[in-house]
Amino acid sequence: MKRILRGMTVAVLALIAVPLAAEAQAAGKVPRVGVLMFTDAALFQGPFRQGLRDHGYVEGQNIVVEWRAAEGRADRAATLAAELVRLNVDVIVATWSPAVQAAKNATTTIPIVMAPAGDPVGQGFVASLARPGGNITGVTGMAADLSGKRLQLLQELIPSLNRVAVLLNGTDPFAKPFLRENETVTKKAAVQLHAETVRPPQGFEVAFGAMAKARVGAVIVQPSLLAQTARAEQIAELALRHRLGSASAGAFADSGGLLSYGPSFSAQVQRAAAYVDKILKGAQPRELPVEQPTTFDFVINLRTAKALGITISPSILLRADRVSDAPGETQERGEVSRGVQKAGLGRR
Repeated sequence: MKRILRGMTVAVLALIAVPLAAEAQAAGKVPRVGVLMFTDAALFQGPFRQGLRDHGYVEGQNIVVEWRAAEGRADRAATLAAELVRLNVDVIVATWSPAVQAAKNATTTIPIVMAPAGDPVGQGFVASLARPGGNITGVTGMAADLSGKRLQLLQELIPSLNRVAVLLNGTDPFAKPFLRENETVTKKAAVQLHAETVRPPQGFEVAFGAMAKARVGAVIVQPSLLAQTARAEQIAELALRHRLGSASAGAFADSGGLLSYGPSFSAQVQRAAAYVDKILKGAQPRELPVEQPTTFDFVINLRTAKALGITISPSILLRADRVSDAPGETQERGEVSRGVQKAGLGRR
């Protein structure tokens, strides 16, 4: 009898131990995050790691990050997205619309965090910004009048500007919304618009040759074309060779473009880490509102302006967050202000 009771006790304890062991295993599980970068890895990794640290995650200690870089190629993004799905990561973080599209095509169940994407509603990534409704949420680079602001800054720097080109990324689903935005603002400003589409890595020389024939005075570059630093430098050099003012977002001015104006990329990437944290703690992407940018960077490249014969007024310099004298050499707002005062610029 004692032997039977002892056996029953062991069986009961074993049944209790199974769920407890499973719970302990789940509690001790190290989350695995897949990161699909459409941009150069160097542009994304630093801010994202900082964002993770802000929420208590240290790569290699309490979180595993599977880094994948598409190097500006939509076809490669699709392959890498499928690879991350096979790894069964807990979350996929995708930067720029082509990477988000690739992740969306690869899975309808794994949460996807945009970091960032343009016009997520128009591209079908989410049902609405307030209630995404599916497995995708995150941050968007869309903000009111971004295209209008870039055009305005170009007009301030080039007062005679009456014809501008927009350079579109034919591999990016955001190309059509980006074109529509610029069509609206140029029409309102009575500026003629010339559109050129490229499919990286080919087509840049031909596109700039067509712009020159169209006698445009400046070019607005779709930001996803700057996914690689080398490509950003190529576009900036072509614009300068054809005597065109150039504007985009991100680090374009640091790569030789005339100006950059847009959401702070590093700030958006760090905010994406906050979404990862919420999802790993049980939040559902469909219930996490998409966040619009609140921090913007305005950068001017002084060397490019000088090469184009553009005189930059002290008032514009003082509005800039940074000025760049050459790729990799920048000055912060306070340094710009002190430099203007020291030179006596702006004095009446």
